[in-house]
Amino acid sequence: MGLHPPPTAMAAAAVSLFFLFLIYLVVLPSPGGATTAHPGYPQEEECGLGELAVVRREEYGGGRIVDISHAYREEMPGWELQEGLGRFLRLTRSMDDGDVAYFSELRLPAHSGTHVDTPGHVFRRYYEAGFDVDTLDLDVLNGPALLLDVPRDKNITAEVMKSLHIPKGARRVLFRTLNTDRQLMWKTEFDTSYVGFMKDGAQWLVDNTEVKLVGIDYLSVAAWDDLIPSHLVFLESREIILVEALKLDHVEAGIYDLHCLPLRLRGAEGSPIRCILIK
Repeated sequence: MGLHPPPTAMAAAAVSLFFLFLIYLVVLPSPGGATTAHPGYPQEEECGLGELAVVRREEYGGGRIVDISHAYREEMPGWELQEGLGRFLRLTRSMDDGDVAYFSELRLPAHSGTHVDTPGHVFRRYYEAGFDVDTLDLDVLNGPALLLDVPRDKNITAEVMKSLHIPKGARRVLFRTLNTDRQLMWKTEFDTSYVGFMKDGAQWLVDNTEVKLVGIDYLSVAAWDDLIPSHLVFLESREIILVEALKLDHVEAGIYDLHCLPLRLRGAEGSPIRCILIK
């Protein structure tokens, strides 16, 4: 007759085997090497592979596409601000705090950085009627455009406009001025000495050209001394779109395909806008 272990020893062995099986299930990798770790956190085997390098560009596609929008930054000048735009972006959720993703909140004036004006910016009747950013004509904001260098010694008057000899049929014109040479968009303090349109220059453009999009290289298309009168001339017909604070320091004068897309902000009289030129 063979010897058999006592019942209590058999039960203990069975319990031990059961717990070993549970541990095996927990630590066993899933098919394909997948783990339950969050995909945004580096795995141990990924550590020590070197720092990731961020590359910021102004040109894409081998130089065929040129970004003419300013990147938002805290020290960027803001309208009538002495100390720059300030903190406009903050994290409301962070993976460093255990959240599954980063989540930012954006808060900045609609007329900061590269942006667009609507007729409701200076006309109460248009604002109350709802002529907001979402009503702007994308056909005007996208198409062939002429980039011109403006005489550097004065604001854009009717005399200056005549001297530019804008060709018949031009619908979109970008004006590069002394603002670019002075790098005003790279200075923190708002500068009222920027170059812009005087009322007679705006009126000459409206009366003598077919231009429907006017772009310029500082926060206002209108000179400080003719701020509201020039805006009124441009925007009264609701046919001209103003794009302001363009980054034109790295582009040659000439003809390009312009593409500008504002945010679809219903109820807003202005909006940040991303503009590119395609050679």
